[in-house]
Amino acid sequence: MLKNFWKWYESKYTLVLYVTTLLFLVQLFHLYWLTTDIVFFRLFGREFFSVSNFWQLMIAFADYTEIPAIITASILYIHNLRSGFNWRSVLFLFLINSQWLHLFWITDEIIYTQFVGTALVTIPAWLSWIAIGIDYLELPVMADTIAKSIRILRRKLM
Repeated sequence: MLKNFWKWYESKYTLVLYVTTLLFLVQLFHLYWLTTDIVFFRLFGREFFSVSNFWQLMIAFADYTEIPAIITASILYIHNLRSGFNWRSVLFLFLINSQWLHLFWITDEIIYTQFVGTALVTIPAWLSWIAIGIDYLELPVMADTIAKSIRILRRKLM
């Protein structure tokens, strides 16, 4: 069964890479919100991104796309490791899967309410900063998948 999966994956590699890249581009919107509405608010004491009901919905959507992004990126780097061991793929697997800690350990809503003072669950500020830092660990993986997609697109256009 696993052999059939990898055969199918090989045939759909480019499509899966593009989907992963698209999911990561959506995550960039989420990280923009995290940086401007959470981190900058905490550091500078003022809002840099006004969050209306529409944007709250968009942020929630972006947050939910993180789960398929983690899964598809993990499979991508496992696929790379099947071709031969390399530390880069191991590192990227670690970085992208650290997001599970962020998703299930401390949600953005808890962090947000902690920083603005209306948290239902009180957690130390240092723990909130760790959770925020974990969210940024996906940036190297995002950059790598975007670069791979661009390289493939360039080859196809030439």
